[in-house]
Order: sequence, then structure tokens, then C-alpha cells
Amino acid sequence: MAKWDEKEYREKFWHSSSHLLASAVKELFSKAKFAIGPAIEEGFYYDFDVETPFTPADLERLEKKMLEIAKKKEKFVRKEVSKKDALQLFKNEPYKAELINELEEGKISTFTNGSFTDLCKGPHLESTEPIKAVKLVRSSGAYWKGSEKNKMLQRIYGISFPEEKNLKDWLFQKEEAEKRSHIKLGKELDLFSFQKEAPGAAFYHNNSTQIWTELTDYLRREQRKLGYLEVITPLIMKDSLWKQSGHWDHYKENMYFLKIDGEDYAVKPMNCPGHILIYKNSRKSYRELPVKMSEFGIVHRHEKSGVLNGLFRVRKFTQDDAHLFCTSDQIKPVIKETIQLIGKIYKTCGFSEYHLELSTRPENSMGSKEQWAEAEQALKEALEETKSQYKLNPGDGTFYGPKIDFHIKDSLGRTWQCGTIQLDFQMPQKFELEYIGSDDKPHTPVMVHRALYGSLDRFLGILTEHFGGAFPLWLSPVQIKILTIADRHKAYAEKIASEMLEKNLRVETDLENQTISAKVRQAQLEKIPLILVVGDKEEKENTVTARTRDGKVLPAKKIGEFIEETLKQVEKKE
Repeated sequence: MAKWDEKEYREKFWHSSSHLLASAVKELFSKAKFAIGPAIEEGFYYDFDVETPFTPADLERLEKKMLEIAKKKEKFVRKEVSKKDALQLFKNEPYKAELINELEEGKISTFTNGSFTDLCKGPHLESTEPIKAVKLVRSSGAYWKGSEKNKMLQRIYGISFPEEKNLKDWLFQKEEAEKRSHIKLGKELDLFSFQKEAPGAAFYHNNSTQIWTELTDYLRREQRKLGYLEVITPLIMKDSLWKQSGHWDHYKENMYFLKIDGEDYAVKPMNCPGHILIYKNSRKSYRELPVKMSEFGIVHRHEKSGVLNGLFRVRKFTQDDAHLFCTSDQIKPVIKETIQLIGKIYKTCGFSEYHLELSTRPENSMGSKEQWAEAEQALKEALEETKSQYKLNPGDGTFYGPKIDFHIKDSLGRTWQCGTIQLDFQMPQKFELEYIGSDDKPHTPVMVHRALYGSLDRFLGILTEHFGGAFPLWLSPVQIKILTIADRHKAYAEKIASEMLEKNLRVETDLENQTISAKVRQAQLEKIPLILVVGDKEEKENTVTARTRDGKVLPAKKIGEFIEETLKQVEKKE
């Protein structure tokens, strides 16, 4: 299964599976017209123009037909054709014809398996033989080319594997993921909500705000130790800034614009230009570098309503952004320090497994080959000297520089790309950034873009699903809940709670006139880490008896001893 662990192979596998799906649709729904069928992050989809939407029964029939075709071991045969021949070949397929007319002459290829031929640049598997397990997950409406002005097509989503066991594992994971859905838990645990008045933006309730604060405070402390300077930049800035940075040309369709006093402004989609303006605000000497500038910066990016997905895909989010301005000689030590910082934060947050990917110079890169070679070598050496295992992604860097991406693995075995370290030679030149070197002459610094959580919103969603809402003590919105056995114990419970609040522990009391078993059950449903039951015995001996949310009863302890031990656990982030 070594191949299956490679992203490129999975993409090829799923892309081939989308053609297999189209083959099945052709056999069972002869009047269907074919649009596009790419591999996606997990699986594949194919868009069809059909008279009536697909039903669950249709999907089951298609699954069987796909496996039937796969067993025939049909070869995927590539052929290059002229534009004229391609239009003739797909004369009865309007969506393919539209795509062909958008292509240049001499760059058109088709792939054929069995009796089905598709317009496609590939790549594909050699044949359908490796596809041994298929699940068509759902079908839904999708506008052609994503535009509401075009016809609504029917999109079938699917996934496939080389072994039946892989599919069973995936289905189990999906079932578990549904139980842990951050959208579901967000409601149950009163973490956040989404309102029609602000599509694509979360409303964070008190509980999630406590987690948010812990995450940001922890990173602030760690960054402060490393000499970071925290800044805050405006949400709205003039369009001239975004034109100079290049966002106007490369990112305009994802931005929001407005007019103020007759001038054009944009809501920031990224924090880097604002940090550059702060850097430029004063003259810099080489002795001051590296300048490490951080911000928990709110950004807005336009996303179509159809792709919004809880905290995972939003229009407004907060990045734990940092930009490090350094000399060429400082690149490697800065990268090493950042790799170690990111690793430390992830492990503290409960992600013991993560992997790194190094992406190198793409075809449309800016800057000299020599500059790129120097940067890539610095990143490789930093990875090796920090003993970091990494995968090479040739040609997948950003247009302005190579990068290292961090992929964390959650408790369900899913991976999430969160952290990133990117080298940038272009923006310092665009904005004419300088520092005065030891030769008393101006030089251009190198800019390192760095995010650790990435999107704090998305990271909070990942954390919620990773822990299933049962956050560790240091992150838990409510760390301790005190339950009274009878009304006469209220004063004692409130006294204990007051002492704990004085020590900055997050504590609540349940003084309701209910059975203690009902109160314990409710506290466990709320996933409170430490549940204290107080009655006559505890009040008389000035103690507390704690139990964990999974039902384990701990020995009774004096209040002071309990508070001291709990504070140590919080400090250690156990």
C-alpha cells in the first residue's frame, strides 16, 4: 500500500474512478450529457446533465456497474487530437464542446476506457483493475462552472479504494466523524453558532471564546520568548496598497471592496501588506534583524455560499499570522526556530503526529534560479538539522518562494494542512524594503510568511472533532463543575468556587434541587473534565471529592491541595 500513501497516486486513482463512474452512467443513463469529473481532496465527483435527479437507488445501481466494469480491466488509453477532431468527436456533448472551444490548438487529449471516451489531460491509472471498492456518497445539484447563470447539473460524489477493507475503514471513520462533527458539537456544547445575518462568519459564544483565548494566550507567550512583536493592522485599506502587493491582479475575485469619501478601499484578505507598512515606518539596521512581527489578524475572503462549511470554510476568519524580515544568512536559523515552535505547539494541543512537505520552485515563479536554489537549500538544511521527516513536492511552491507545509493527523486518522512557512523574495522588492547592512549600504531583506494554527477558526473546528468536544483540562471552557447534594450545601459550594475563581480556574456550580445522579449525568454530557460533588462529609472535613467526565472517582482532598494540583495540571497542559 506504499503507493496509496502518496497523494499523487490517490489523485490519479480517484480521477480514474470518476471516468469509471461516467462509464457506468453512459451504460445505465444513455441520454445523460457529460460535464467534468475531477479528483478532489477525498474522492471524486462527476457532473451530469440528466432529465431527473439521481436517486439513492440509482447510486446503488451505478456502484455495481462500476465494479462490474472495473473487473474487465479496461485500459485507460490516451490520445492527442486536433481541435477540429475533438469538436467532431464530442459534437453531441455540449459541455465538452464548450471546454474544447476554450482550449488552444495542439493541447487537446482524450482518454478512453472500454466504450467511453472523455476529454481529459490525465493522468490516469493504467487500467480499471486496481479499483476494487467504490462508494457513491451522494448526489446534489451543481451549476455548470459554478455560476448561477448556468444550468443546474447533477453532481455525484464518490470515493474508491484498492481494497474493500479500506472502504470499511473509511465508512467507520465517517460514522465517527459524524458523531464528532464540530457543527453538531458546537450546538450541543454551546460553543458557536451561525446566523443568517452573517453568512460564512461564526458567532463565538462564551465557551468557545475561552478556548480561543487559551490558544492565543499560549502562542503569545511562546512567541514573546522568541522576540516576536505583536501588532494590529486595519481591516480596510486603500486599493493602491493591494495593487502594489499584487493581490489586485492575483486575488481580486476573492476580495471585498467599498468606497469611502469617493475613494476605493478593500477589506484585507491577508495581513502581509499591513506588516510591510509597519516595517517601512522606520529605518532598519542589520543589527535589528530578524524583525518578527505577529498578528491575530481578522481577514475576509469571498467564498461562494455553496462551499461554506462550518468553521472549515468561512468568509471571515482570524489568522495567527507572522512575518519575519531577515537577511539571507538568517533564513536557516529563522526557519529552524519556526519548525521547532510549530512542533511544540502542535504536541501541546494534542497532535502528536504530523508530517511536513517541502514545495519547490513552480513553473510560473518570480525571481532568479540562483535565488530559488539558495532558498530551497536553506529550507532543506533547516529540515534536516531539526531532524524533521519531510516529503518533497517538486514544483508546488508559491510563485514568490518555496514553502514548508505542516499536516497534522487527528484522532480519526484524518490529516489537515494547518501550519506553513513560506519564503518571499518578491514582496520586499515590490515595496522597496531595506535594511542598512554592515557595509553601511542598503540591502533588501527576505520575508518569511508564517502561520501556525493557520485559520484559528478552522483549527478550533479541528480541535473540537479531534477531542470529540472533550477538551483537555487547560483548554476546557469549564474546567470544574461543583454539584451540591442538598440545598444546605450551597454556601460551601459557592465558597469553594470563589477560591477557585481567585486562582483563575474556570468553574461553575450546579445548585439546582435535583438528584446528584442527574447533575453528574448533565455535567458529563457537557464534557466537564472535573466534577466535584459536595455534601455533609466534604463540608465537615473541608474537602472535595472529584470524579472525571468518564466516571472515575478520585480520592477526597483538602480544597487547597485540590486547587494546587489542578493548577499544576493546567500549567503543564496535561
